[in-house]
Amino acid sequence: MDAMKDRLEVASLDHPDCLVSKHLRTFASSPEASEIELVIESVDSLEAGLSALVEVECDLLALPARLLHGKQVEMLQAGCKVVGSRTPRRPARVLVSENKLWYQPRGAIILADSQLIRRQLRRARRGLRVLSPKAYAGIHEIDLPDGNSESLAIWMESLRADGSIDGFVASRDVYDSIRPDGRRHVLGVDAIDRGSDIFLPIAYADLIVFIGRNAFPFRLSNLISEKEGESAWWIQNHLIGAVPEEEIDRVGILVRHRQVGTIMRKAQEFFDLAMENAFHDPEGDVPDTAVHVETHIEVISKNGLRTLSMERVMPFTLLESATITMLKDWEILLKNTTANLPEHPREGPASDAWLNLED
Repeated sequence: MDAMKDRLEVASLDHPDCLVSKHLRTFASSPEASEIELVIESVDSLEAGLSALVEVECDLLALPARLLHGKQVEMLQAGCKVVGSRTPRRPARVLVSENKLWYQPRGAIILADSQLIRRQLRRARRGLRVLSPKAYAGIHEIDLPDGNSESLAIWMESLRADGSIDGFVASRDVYDSIRPDGRRHVLGVDAIDRGSDIFLPIAYADLIVFIGRNAFPFRLSNLISEKEGESAWWIQNHLIGAVPEEEIDRVGILVRHRQVGTIMRKAQEFFDLAMENAFHDPEGDVPDTAVHVETHIEVISKNGLRTLSMERVMPFTLLESATITMLKDWEILLKNTTANLPEHPREGPASDAWLNLED
């Protein structure tokens, strides 16, 4: 006779860039969920999901972490909290085009809805016309479709198919939903070789969080949550949780668990002696082989010429204190590089800030 399973009723809030219901059903049918039974019902808004929790119509609300940004007060007022999260599987965006980024013709038109992605493309490849869909529609005096990122991607694919543009950028979930005819090129989060371009994911990319009532049992949350996902949520929530809504799309951030061996092999490949030696003791041994957490955050100027970036690798056991230290260092660095310099009797006339983040 099979052992009894714990049963959880989960309200799911989908977004075209993060199809929560699809990911949960995949998880529910996997061996990881052998001890739990998930009943998944869709809701159409955060407010509806919180209401279902308050009325005890469900046990959990699962949603993309991006939809919770700036709205945690409503969650707390409802007597709820984040009780777990899933590890991002596919945070990278894809370029839908017949050519890879470096093989695009000069003056090629690439559309991207995200400010961060547009700036990353300009940084990686000069000479392209990287535009937002809104800007392109305004220039050519055509109607921009109403709706979500999926309908926008369908519109951009029609432009690409008739030769009006050379490519566009979309999330993996949107790409899978619309199945365009064009080739797909992943904008990778890892450098191929030393000094090559990287495309850090947008804030909270592909990160799913679970909201439960304050008394929700940890035993049950541990059955559906993942440690790497919890790290991703905790760090991003503390590093960028206070960033205004109008500025959050300018931030690129990557949080992931890394084994020491993987970090050291990458350091050897890129001749990063400082990183490699950081794990050796005076005898040349590697005493600490526990899991570490890699956090990389960046902001880029509109023209892509200037980047402010910070990367930390911290032991998982010191995650909270190391994140607070990183936050303080990041705030100081950001403040100093984005402030205009006043005139000084010894240092010279006034000058503009080194980094201008306005779009």
